[in-house]
Amino acid sequence: QVHLVESGGGLVQAGGSLRLSCAASGVIRSINAMGWYRQAPGEQRELVASITSGGSPNYADSVKDRFTISRYNAKNTVYLQMNSLKPEDTAVYYCNARILTSDFTTGDYWGQGTQVTVSS
Repeated sequence: QVHLVESGGGLVQAGGSLRLSCAASGVIRSINAMGWYRQAPGEQRELVASITSGGSPNYADSVKDRFTISRYNAKNTVYLQMNSLKPEDTAVYYCNARILTSDFTTGDYWGQGTQVTVSS
């Protein structure tokens, strides 16, 4: 019943920018944390950035000072502004949210992923 939909991925040249968006919909009581993960070919999925319901962000060292995570709670939406992109940022980016449903069941939900490709 809960769905996360990402958008904003694409192909960009090194040094360029992209903004990812993720909107959660469905039977939602509240959302705790939201975040972005990424997975490159042959690599483990890793946390890129997360943000609490109060707006406190956390970033992986590799993206700190380049990426900015934000959220608009009224729309259950989280954003990831990515600047100064590097080829090593190339990956599938997944939105994640910890959600309490109307039945008071807490679970982690994932989007389908959006491809980000940074060319040299």
